[in-house]
Amino acid sequence: MSMSASRTTFAWATVLVAVGLSGSTRLHAGEPGPGEGHWPEWRGPQRNGVAPGRAPVDWTDSEGVKWRVTIPGRGFSTPVIWGDRILLTTAVPTGEAPEPDPEPEGGRGRGRRGFGAGPVAEHSFEVHCLDRKSGKTLWKSVATVATPHEGHHGTYGSFASNSPATDGERVYAFFGSRGMYCYDMEGELVWKRDFGVQMKMRRAFGEGTAPTLFDDTLVLSFDHEGDSFVVALDKRTGEVLWRKERDEISAWATPLPVAHGGKKQVVVAATGKVRSYALDSGAVLWECAGLGANVIPNPVLSGEMVIAMSGYRDPNLLAIQLGKEGDLTGSEAVRWTTPKGLSYTASPVLYEGRLYALMDGGFLSCFEAASGNPIYVQQRLPRGSSFKASPIIVGGRLYAASENGDVHVIAAGDELEVITTNSMGDEFFVASPIVALDELFLRSADELFCIASAVEESTR
Repeated sequence: MSMSASRTTFAWATVLVAVGLSGSTRLHAGEPGPGEGHWPEWRGPQRNGVAPGRAPVDWTDSEGVKWRVTIPGRGFSTPVIWGDRILLTTAVPTGEAPEPDPEPEGGRGRGRRGFGAGPVAEHSFEVHCLDRKSGKTLWKSVATVATPHEGHHGTYGSFASNSPATDGERVYAFFGSRGMYCYDMEGELVWKRDFGVQMKMRRAFGEGTAPTLFDDTLVLSFDHEGDSFVVALDKRTGEVLWRKERDEISAWATPLPVAHGGKKQVVVAATGKVRSYALDSGAVLWECAGLGANVIPNPVLSGEMVIAMSGYRDPNLLAIQLGKEGDLTGSEAVRWTTPKGLSYTASPVLYEGRLYALMDGGFLSCFEAASGNPIYVQQRLPRGSSFKASPIIVGGRLYAASENGDVHVIAAGDELEVITTNSMGDEFFVASPIVALDELFLRSADELFCIASAVEESTR
């Protein structure tokens, strides 16, 4: 779910004049540069929500839409792209769910509050490959057919919230308790692995961490209300390289690969501690306590610091200096912290020395990444938007897709300037936007859109 902030100065008149009142403006960057054709993991080619190139600025649910296709089933995973191939996961019900047991008198079922506690139907867990140019399905592979042991959040969850990853040769589709599946780029199964675990997520919110690729190693995190662990696999064969038990409860942050001081490591953020594991052995290199509950945002690398945050109960941010080992809790290795203006669900974006955090309730914050000095904090975005999707930055603009079907385009800088708000009607966005070759891709609850407007940048 797979799961940064700023406010006022809306310069609407300036924007309308610059756009030329066009409903369909494209920012054209010429020939694509290195990496512009790929979005290989859920936080993009740099793992911080930033992509090279540019993206459209103005469109509607009809104007500027190159194509839109229906995606079967329910899956809130963010797609990935390699060249002309879009890869995504979904879970399609194959039968009716059984009737729930009667609730005891005076009882209070979690389903009434949007949590998935009732009986679950059998599902087909699938990987789909679409043509980037047309949206046509090139292939579909069924990883497994199974009945999940518990449900998911009724509004924001799905049984396919784990975004896939690709290195251009293989596709790595992670379905959590249903296992890990590796395919070639034509949809043929290369290997699969069942970890023998049935994760019990807090309040049956559902599973949602993505796989992380680092050299020839694939790293997966299983933080839940049972026996949590992190595991590293050989990406070529699925062989387990190491597995480390974790004293952690439910968390949804995807592991972050880091190379520093000649050591390759993987950082995993969680409620108890942020920990760094040696890539080759799984040994804990350092750890640091201080985050709050329900850790969802991905950590990001800022120079020689790892920045991790939580935004639910006891929100906090830890900017941790790399190069130290052992327990760093409360030490000078923690360069700065703040409890204000932090994301609960959305992962932050790091761009040109600024850290952007988007709050669920529609507020944006911006901090100096090196010092933690607030540039602006909890500035409200327009139209009463609320968010679960993580924002991205491309071409110096931040794109934030809301639950309300709006996509805000915001200038990256020292003041909140909303360039435009594009309405996609009654669409509902939980998956994050992605960009490749100057085109923007938006996955809603049941559709995938390719946004590619036609007006050149020179008209702006």
